[in-house]
Amino acid sequence: MTQSKVPLANTAENEPTSGKGFFPPSPPSYEEATADATGMCYSDAEMLTQFSWDDRHIRRVFIRKVYFILMIQLLVTLAIVSFCTFCGPVKDYIQSNPGWYWASYAVFFVTYLTLSCCSAIRRRFPWNLIFLTIFTISFSYMTGMLSSYYNTKSVVLCLGITAAVCLAVTLCSFQTKFDITSYQGVLFGFCMVMFISGIILALVLPFNYVPWLDVTYAVLGAILFTLFLMFDTQLLIGNKRYTMSPEEYVFATLNIYMDIMYIFSFFLQIFGTKQDQSIV
Repeated sequence: MTQSKVPLANTAENEPTSGKGFFPPSPPSYEEATADATGMCYSDAEMLTQFSWDDRHIRRVFIRKVYFILMIQLLVTLAIVSFCTFCGPVKDYIQSNPGWYWASYAVFFVTYLTLSCCSAIRRRFPWNLIFLTIFTISFSYMTGMLSSYYNTKSVVLCLGITAAVCLAVTLCSFQTKFDITSYQGVLFGFCMVMFISGIILALVLPFNYVPWLDVTYAVLGAILFTLFLMFDTQLLIGNKRYTMSPEEYVFATLNIYMDIMYIFSFFLQIFGTKQDQSIV
């Protein structure tokens, strides 16, 4: 049967005009079809190497951009806190006009919700940087007014402790193999405990002050936001289970800045000395 088909196919090729026994030509092989397109293809190894190099490069640019903006925020905050702490007339003015504190708190709250919830705004230049600047100035004023009620030596001490702790946590986040991004539930539970404890503390302290209760809450708050700082730093680095998109550089800066400022505020409650308690 096989031998009888071959002459028939050859006959069809030699006599294309005859309608009897015509068979279509066989399709080309894979090697013949791809012979002219070999120069346009890339091997899998080259594609993976190129893509992984681009990803590392983008991640480095993302980290540098976040820390550059963060350094500017911290310098602005340090200048405002120093101005409110060391300048006597400014200290007296902000303490005698608490309305500016509540106004800055309202601006801080609105800008924080805008940057946190509206991804279209925090990804659109220059509106994201404008909102971030307003947020930084308002939160810096709040921190400066809080620091004005403490002794200047206490403020300087807490600034140094905060800088040392944040530097240690950042270096640890870059070097450690422990993945804190996988423990989001634990951090959320800890945060809820602190939130409920803060409400109870606000109701209990005005009526029956317990000296160690405020300090205990501040210690737990400092521990919580130190863990949040490590969590946000590992999200920024991107070498753990969960990572942050390079487009969210404003959101990453916002989170790390908030962590550092809350750590400073809790350290101020732990180690700070009120001015009415200081020895002149």
